[in-house]
Amino acid sequence: MTMRGLIWFVLLFAAAAALALVGVFDGGQVLLVIPPYRVDVSLNLFVVALVVTFIVLYAVLRAIRSVWKMPQRVSAYRTRSRLAKANAALRDAIGHLYAGRFSKAEKSARDSLNVDENAGAAGLIGAKAAHEMHEYARRDEWLAKVTDSDWQDARLMATADMRADGRDADGALVALTEMQAQGGRRLHAQQIALRAQQQLKNWGEVLKLVKTLEKREALHPAVAVRLRQVAAENLLRDRRHNPDALLEFWQTLSPVERQSPRLADLAAELLIALDRRNDARKIVEEALNHNWDARLLRRYPDCASPGDALPLIQRAEAWQKERTEDADLLFTLGRLCLHQQLWGKAQAFLESALKLADNEPLKIRTHRALARLHEQLGDSDKASQHYRESALAMNVV
Repeated sequence: MTMRGLIWFVLLFAAAAALALVGVFDGGQVLLVIPPYRVDVSLNLFVVALVVTFIVLYAVLRAIRSVWKMPQRVSAYRTRSRLAKANAALRDAIGHLYAGRFSKAEKSARDSLNVDENAGAAGLIGAKAAHEMHEYARRDEWLAKVTDSDWQDARLMATADMRADGRDADGALVALTEMQAQGGRRLHAQQIALRAQQQLKNWGEVLKLVKTLEKREALHPAVAVRLRQVAAENLLRDRRHNPDALLEFWQTLSPVERQSPRLADLAAELLIALDRRNDARKIVEEALNHNWDARLLRRYPDCASPGDALPLIQRAEAWQKERTEDADLLFTLGRLCLHQQLWGKAQAFLESALKLADNEPLKIRTHRALARLHEQLGDSDKASQHYRESALAMNVV
């Protein structure tokens, strides 16, 4: 029983009690004259009859009103039923979508369109389901159903995300540009833009977006480092025909990036190809001062100008005083001495490197360097022996 019914119940009992009390003490009569008739009844009976008449009239009027409003009630019931079914279908669509049942998700989303208010949510769910099934034309049809102004940001964000996922980078950027024109600037939009710019190989934009997202802590540090490195590598390669532009871009990189062995090695390689060996040397030396790396040591001899490797030999010998058993450094010194035609020192450094070498590639390179050295000295037997040793050092299965 509801609170309203309980109150009516209490009021009826109170009225009945009041009538009973009045009936005990009241002996009045009511005379009704309806010519040619006269009706004489007790006051109590008259009151009871009046109450009963009121109740009957009220019940009849309620019945007439109910019959009169029956079409409206039926219509309201059907509307509620349709709304309940549509909302249930929308909930099912969400469940199917995240469960990976994309065909069922799309069907449920279509069923939920019976209610206009569901058009926005159903359109996005249906579009995502169609996208996951690679039905891109149907996906766009679903997105076109999202016309409510309150859902436009969601539609544009979903469009950009799905187009980037479908390798349609231009379409993704168009959607993001439209959203930004409407005043929407969101972190997720920048993440989508990053994916799209990577696909388009717009490495300058990639580098800007990575820096922005890194400041907002929206990228894992390892991912940010890798993306910055890839972008910088490609931007360096884009300038491989212009040494001044390459060096200018190099200076725009952060100290951490300039000290990266991978980037420093690439920059040095490109500068050497452009005959800017002194600039390449500075880059390699700066990186080695912060990150000792075998790759940079292998690149270092290439930085020597023809017949002028002495400054590099002196620098490498200074390093060697602190790293007496570094096989890669000894190999580098051997190559530099070969370059300067210091045959005795070259042989000593290379043989020491061979003794300390603990990996197959270094052994192969050292044997080949010794073979070339003995060729220069005219000792073909030893040269052949080292070529043979380099071949045997290859672990070919």
